[in-house]
Amino acid sequence: MEQKHFVLVHGACHGAWCWFKIKPLLEAAGHRVTLLDMAASGIDGRRIQNVLSMEEYSEPLLKYLDRLPPNEKVILVGHSLGGFNLAVAMEKYSFKIAVSVFLTAFVPDTQHKPSYVLTQYNEKTPKEAWLDTKFAQYGTEAQPSTSMFFGPNFLAKRLYQLSPPQDLVLALTLLRPSSLFVEDLTKRNKFSDQKYGSVKKVYVICTEDIGIPKEFQQWMACNAGIEHVMQINGSDHMPMFSMPSQLLRCLLHIALNYA
Repeated sequence: MEQKHFVLVHGACHGAWCWFKIKPLLEAAGHRVTLLDMAASGIDGRRIQNVLSMEEYSEPLLKYLDRLPPNEKVILVGHSLGGFNLAVAMEKYSFKIAVSVFLTAFVPDTQHKPSYVLTQYNEKTPKEAWLDTKFAQYGTEAQPSTSMFFGPNFLAKRLYQLSPPQDLVLALTLLRPSSLFVEDLTKRNKFSDQKYGSVKKVYVICTEDIGIPKEFQQWMACNAGIEHVMQINGSDHMPMFSMPSQLLRCLLHIALNYA
């Protein structure tokens, strides 16, 4: 297979470290792989209290795409909240993206405000489902935001329930507070058909995900008009830990058929 360039984007509270099983597998298959920490994530030096918008949070990805050679196109893979990082990048750099892969990820449409899918998710998710996750207000009166930090019980029961226990221990060691940036996304303009809408998209459903249930993943893919949908059977919310070989097969199929 021709070498492709994958850029992998983590979900909320996580960092580039969560792809440590996938990167060597893709490289062994002959591909180039870039892992990025979003703002205030992983080893990025910022604190979430200093990050007030999804665009600021996506800055490392935007800067990376801006520096790419003129004719190079990448395969963007966004996990969970990382779907919004992809959307922001697609709106600015649609011409640098061969295909965007939403891995059990939030995916906005072009008909509603970017916050629409998060609003729908919050309406369908009872407060008690967040278990020991901690939320806190920060920001200013003009630009408010809410931080979020997954608790051990939430991780174990709703995100990592089928993942190896050592990967849960790793997450408990490395997780950092994050945000869904709902307040910011409520104020943003819709993503455009001309840019965001023009990029080829693939949605990868994880069937045993409790954090973002299968039915909601299917609804988001349909709501965003995504024609190419794949499925990883038996995976929790963290397929890079619970089903790395199956995730690899999905990504290789996408590289071969859609990039």
